[in-house]
Amino acid sequence: MKSLIDRLASAAPDLCFYGLAPPKLGTDPARLAAIVEAQTTRLRQLAPDALVVYDLQDESDRQATARPFPFLPTIPPAVYAHEALHALAIPKIVYRCVARDTPESLSRWLAAPPPEGVPSPRLAVLVGAPTSRPPSSLSLTDAYGLARPFAADWWIGGIAIAERHARRGDEHERLLQKTAAGCRFFVTQAVYDAAATKSLLSDYARALRESGRAPVPIIFTFSPCGSPTTLQLLKWLGIAFPRWLENELLDAHDILDTSLRLCRETWRDVLGFARAKGLPVGLNVESISIRKQEVEASAALFTALRAELRGQAA
Repeated sequence: MKSLIDRLASAAPDLCFYGLAPPKLGTDPARLAAIVEAQTTRLRQLAPDALVVYDLQDESDRQATARPFPFLPTIPPAVYAHEALHALAIPKIVYRCVARDTPESLSRWLAAPPPEGVPSPRLAVLVGAPTSRPPSSLSLTDAYGLARPFAADWWIGGIAIAERHARRGDEHERLLQKTAAGCRFFVTQAVYDAAATKSLLSDYARALRESGRAPVPIIFTFSPCGSPTTLQLLKWLGIAFPRWLENELLDAHDILDTSLRLCRETWRDVLGFARAKGLPVGLNVESISIRKQEVEASAALFTALRAELRGQAA
């Protein structure tokens, strides 16, 4: 069986990830143990190709409106992935917000030996500041440069944002620049706007063709929306909803069921378009809500979208 790295390096990775955020710092130990047990049980049943563990940032300075839920710091992603979930024997992809790093702290993190039982190369997604970074913080460009000497030890990924492409029209150029800097795969924000995503893919495919360069995998993220409050948070985080689709959700008798249907339709559209362009793609499903109903829906969505990706009957 091919390893995760081998599949990420292939022309048809067909990878399926599941994403989650670590619990809050200071979570009661008994409560933390219950969370770990529930997540471990669920992930063993789902059997994703990898677990994505996010590094949450306080993005309140990016938005004029108040955050729907207060931001609370979480357990560091690498700690949660490799210590709390050490018994979960699937690869972990750890996000790291480099805006909180100095060159020295990031270099120490990259140079540290892997935790016991974690194979090399490890996988990480480097994330920049959500807004203009403070002068003292590390830039994403500099972070890629610091990671380059550790290419044998780390398989580094980046973020692809179709919404930014819709505003600026240059996200495909960012993908090329990040790839040249050492990015070997990309993970998107949650996809609800198929048109914006297809525009990014079209420009990326054209730029690859014109430059004679090879694509790297793009992993598309999908997240269920089970309430108007979740919708508000998704929008606050910068995820684009076409007006008609937002209305469909708000007018639905069952918003969660409707969001699952719309995610599946969007995935078919984006997947077919990406494959027609010859782009290697994969899937990531998350739940930004901790409500039991929405978490369970994310598991159901993962199963359904994986079946679509692999041409199986759902």
